[in-house]
Amino acid sequence: MTPPENAAASAANDPADLVRVLDADGVFAPTPAAEPYLDLIDALDDPTLEGLYRDMSVIRAFDVQATNLQRQGQLALWPPSFGQEAAQVGSARAARAQDHLFPSYREHAVTRIRGVDPIDIIRLMRGLTHGGWNPSDPRNGNTHIYTLVLGAQTLHATGFGMGLVFDGRCGTGDLERDEAVIVYYGDGASSQGDVHEAMVFAASYRTPEVFFLQNNQWAISVPVATQSPVPLHRRASGYGMPSIPIDGNDVLASYAVTRRALDEARSGEGPRAIEALTYRMGAHTTSDDPTKYRTRDEEESWRRRDPLARMEAYLRGRGASEAFFADVTAEGAALADDVRTRTNALGSIDRASMFAHVYSEPHPLVAEQAAWLQSYEASYEEGTA
Repeated sequence: MTPPENAAASAANDPADLVRVLDADGVFAPTPAAEPYLDLIDALDDPTLEGLYRDMSVIRAFDVQATNLQRQGQLALWPPSFGQEAAQVGSARAARAQDHLFPSYREHAVTRIRGVDPIDIIRLMRGLTHGGWNPSDPRNGNTHIYTLVLGAQTLHATGFGMGLVFDGRCGTGDLERDEAVIVYYGDGASSQGDVHEAMVFAASYRTPEVFFLQNNQWAISVPVATQSPVPLHRRASGYGMPSIPIDGNDVLASYAVTRRALDEARSGEGPRAIEALTYRMGAHTTSDDPTKYRTRDEEESWRRRDPLARMEAYLRGRGASEAFFADVTAEGAALADDVRTRTNALGSIDRASMFAHVYSEPHPLVAEQAAWLQSYEASYEEGTA
C-alpha cells in the first residue's frame, strides 16, 4: 500500500458516501452523506460539545500515562488508543444508559464514559485480575469486559442481542426503555470468522445491534489494503444490514451516526454496521514497533487529522474560553497522576486468585497445581531450589 503524502491525499481517498461533519481543520463542512444526521448535531448545546472534547483529551492523558507505566515495568502490556479517541467518545456518548457495550481491548474512552474505573484496566494489564471489572455492577454501565481473542466479542454481543429479542426487551417503540447492543472490533478482527458468524446470526435474528468497526489502517503490521480489496463496511452490507462509513476522527460524525443506528436497531429494524476510518497513531501494543512497517510521511498525514486538534479548533471557533481548555488539561493531568499513584500501590497478585475461577466447583487437578506452585515457591524461600 502506498501511503498518502498528506492529509488532502488521504481525504481524496475517502469513500464517496463517507459521513463527515468537521473537516481536518475543524471547520463545520458536512459531506453530502452527513446531511441526514445534522438534526442530531444541531441538538447538541455548547456544554455537550465541550464535554466530547473533554472526554477525548482526558482519556488521551490517561493513555499516555499507561504507556509510560508499561515502559517502566509496571504493566505487562498496554494497547494504546492514541488517535482513535473521536470514534470511541462519539459512539459511547451516543449509547443510551440501558444499552450494553462489548469492547475489544483498547476502548479506554468507552469504558471510562460508561463508568469503569480506569485503574480496573490497569489491573487487567498488570495481570492482577482475570477480567478487570464486573459487567453486572451498575457502576460499570453495562460495559462488558475486554476480550483479547480477536473478534470473539462480536459473538458475545450477538448472543446477548438475541436474548434481548427473545425476552422482548427491544422493538416496543419506547426509545427510553428498549435496549440495544454495540460491539467494537478492529480492521484485523474483521477478517476473523467469528465476526462473520456473528453477522449471520445478527441478520437472521434481527438483533438490536450495532457492529462498530474501528479501521485504524493496520492489523499489527498488515495494512488494510492487504486484508480486503474493497472497503470493509461493504462486508457487513453483504449480510443485508445497512453499513455506513464515517470519518472516525470526527467525534460529531461518530456520535450522530451511532445514535441513529442504535435507535433504529433498538426499534426492531435489525442490526447496523459502522466503519470508522481512523488511525492508530501509536503502536499496536507496547510489544510492537510500528517504525518497522510504517513511514513517517504516512504518520504525519494522519497526525494532521488529529481528532483532538480538530475538535479544539471547532470549539474555539464557537467561542470556547482559554479557561475551559486549561481546566480540561488540568483534569487530564490529575487523572494521570491518580492512576500512577494507584498503580504503584497495587502490589502483586494473590497466588490463590490464579486458581479461584477456573471451574465453578472445586477440581482436583486445579488443587494439585495450586499445591505444586506453593511448594515450588517455598523451595526458593528455603534455599532448596
